[in-house]
Amino acid sequence: MSDPSPSRNSAAHRHKSLIERLTAFIFREPENREQLLQLLSEAHERDLLDADALSMIEGVLQVSELRARDLMVPRAQMDVIDIEVPVEQWIPHVIETAHSRFPVFEGNRDHVIGILLAKDLLRYYAEQDFDVRAMLRPAVFIPESKPLNILLRDFRANRNHIAIVVDEYGGVAGLITIEDVLEQIVGDIEDEYDFEEQEGNIIAEADNRFRVKGLTQIEQFNEQFGTHFPNEDFDTVGGLVTDAFGRVPRRGDSTEIEGFRFEVLRADPRQPHLFLVTRVPKTVISEFETADVRPHD
Repeated sequence: MSDPSPSRNSAAHRHKSLIERLTAFIFREPENREQLLQLLSEAHERDLLDADALSMIEGVLQVSELRARDLMVPRAQMDVIDIEVPVEQWIPHVIETAHSRFPVFEGNRDHVIGILLAKDLLRYYAEQDFDVRAMLRPAVFIPESKPLNILLRDFRANRNHIAIVVDEYGGVAGLITIEDVLEQIVGDIEDEYDFEEQEGNIIAEADNRFRVKGLTQIEQFNEQFGTHFPNEDFDTVGGLVTDAFGRVPRRGDSTEIEGFRFEVLRADPRQPHLFLVTRVPKTVISEFETADVRPHD
């Protein structure tokens, strides 16, 4: 019998080498999370893991340490519906925010009675006797301390997409969605605020509002809006806004910087990704405040 060809021997050697390298990494048991991350980084550097796989594994590790309170949209920033308000008054708000699900409360925000799917509002235009209460889906309530990995498992098992986060006294603290959790593992998921790369970093909307990517260079922003934001310490708009907050902002957070309001439309625990930017009208200073007041002789 003839010997195996050199090419087959070479392939077998490469395969054996890969198995040996993987085995070496497996048997180097890390003693803590930092060593595990270092081990994974070394595996990436040696081409045992590609960048996407490494990022997802890091995301899984991060999810296992986070709680619902770490990712929830705070109560004050929730887009909700008051069941006692006529439908025609809040439908424009539903259209503007463009969410697919809305918590519905009665009396006060701590009394959430269900979840309204935006698609169910189509019946409002087709049925004469439209009943919002009949359209509500049951709301799921979870404590602030619920681990995200367990929450994700519950989301999948119950085919649920949104949960109301409550504090130790039973009051509503915020809300969290399955997308919020998945983005910690797989990275950014396109939603209603996303736009294509070819559209550019700054997109004009109605009412003198703009969608601005977090990675937009400050120089480009200054050129677009005639501003003079410094770029010595930060290169991007995301860095500028993060510095203004003193922390990584969450979705729904907003702040004003030198005449512009920055509202975070999309973010993860590492960085903000998309802003809604509007010009803040200048405060009208009264004639009395600007007058040169002098004491009487």
